[in-house]
Amino acid sequence: MQTIEASERGDDSGLRILLLLPTQRDTQLAARVLREEGMAATECRDDDALRDALREPAGAVFIAEEWLTHGAHAFLADILARQPAWSDLPVVVVARSNSDSVQLARLLDTLGNASMLERPARVAALTSAARTALRARQRQYQIRAQLEDLERARAELDAAARRKDEFLAMLGHELRNPLAPIRNAIEVLLREEQQPRSRTMLGMMRRQVDHMVRLVEDLVDVARLTQGTIELRLQPTSIPEVLQSAIALSRPLVESGGHALDIDIPEDALLAMADSTRLSQVFSNLLNNAAKYSSPNGAIRLSLLRDGNEAVVRVADRGIGIEPAMLPRIFELFTQGRHLPHHARGGLGIGLTLVRSLVRMHNGVIEARSDGPGQGSEFTVRLPLLRNAVARNPVRAPDLTVPGALRVLVVDDNVDAAETMGLLLGVLGVEHAIAFDGADALRRVDGAAPDAVLLDLGMPGMDGFEVARRIRARHPEVALVALTGWSQAEDVARTRAAGFSEHLSKPVSPAALTALLRRLRAKGA
Repeated sequence: MQTIEASERGDDSGLRILLLLPTQRDTQLAARVLREEGMAATECRDDDALRDALREPAGAVFIAEEWLTHGAHAFLADILARQPAWSDLPVVVVARSNSDSVQLARLLDTLGNASMLERPARVAALTSAARTALRARQRQYQIRAQLEDLERARAELDAAARRKDEFLAMLGHELRNPLAPIRNAIEVLLREEQQPRSRTMLGMMRRQVDHMVRLVEDLVDVARLTQGTIELRLQPTSIPEVLQSAIALSRPLVESGGHALDIDIPEDALLAMADSTRLSQVFSNLLNNAAKYSSPNGAIRLSLLRDGNEAVVRVADRGIGIEPAMLPRIFELFTQGRHLPHHARGGLGIGLTLVRSLVRMHNGVIEARSDGPGQGSEFTVRLPLLRNAVARNPVRAPDLTVPGALRVLVVDDNVDAAETMGLLLGVLGVEHAIAFDGADALRRVDGAAPDAVLLDLGMPGMDGFEVARRIRARHPEVALVALTGWSQAEDVARTRAAGFSEHLSKPVSPAALTALLRRLRAKGA
């Protein structure tokens, strides 16, 4: 099947005019005239010759009316109908002076970019029609070149975006691994240390590690947003309870700056269809920003009210404010305002991008307002409310107790991560053992099968997936928990497919760890 798309591989230089006129002599004379005017012309003896000529780039077709009515119309119309989007090959029908105008008009309609030249044609009319057709055709080739450039640029942008997302995912993984033993060690020491001075310093270290963890999670979430892999777990959710959760998350940063937090949250049951975890992330991020960009001992206000069918949440501060030129771009990725000496914690410029994206995913809107530098700022979030709904799964403070006895094997080639996880399990009252490679893990499981295995995935030699496969084959009753720095949706899907019952991202918080242990206990692990 012949198409113009297959034949148009060259550029627009030297485009030929294909000639199939009533007689061979007419064709030869027209070709000579066009060549004398500097145009390339190809003489076609019959419709088969024209069909063959259309296999190569062409600038225009000049065809006699008689050839169209005696068989050439069908194949020419078919070829023209199969043109790529950029192509619209000019066709000039050389018609008799006494032709049936109705029949000719129908022919022209079926040939797309077709026009008529009545014969006998003057030389000026022939050359003018040919130049007009070639100019139109050359413009089409220019459009094709521009489309190809745009397609290449889009492909390059897509490739760059994929590389960026892959880099962010890798960076998140690499940063999570060293944070894991640091967080584990701090949690162990906080449970054992009694000296006020030491506990103060440990609390400071915990806040800074938590801040690092939030930055890593923001990096990973940016990659998820650009890939479209963030999924919301929507259910009727209490906005006041979400705000209380956000306050709890942000309170250490607020208090470390000596800020006064004024809270105005009504007791009304304002419910939205929302993901409570993600909404809590939104408001915690806004509160953290207010704390970061306020001078020490500043004032922050968090308020909630109903406006018709919407919940309106405002976070206001008296901090450094936002420059007028920055306001329109404040939610763009990697955008940051000015930095002052006492506001060194500028962040990565991605938090507000995440906030806006998450708010929009909840069918809400967010606005930023500031009267300028030194005048503070206010962020307003509007969310649609539900009617006659009951909140489910309210946000509660985590239960850090582990009921019942559990035997857990920790497997990680990172000695610091494995040992500190063992120490943390110990202070939680969980019986545990540690293995630093896959072979040792299998020996320990065969010797005394634990209830659960916390298994790192990226171990050298026998990786976590192979260890899991062998444990599953020998001891299907053992619960397998992936303990890894990889946290993307596809990573979770991969561990599920490999037989893991749970997926924990490093560094694991005490709340997430105890929640896991409680689930395992409830399942009879």
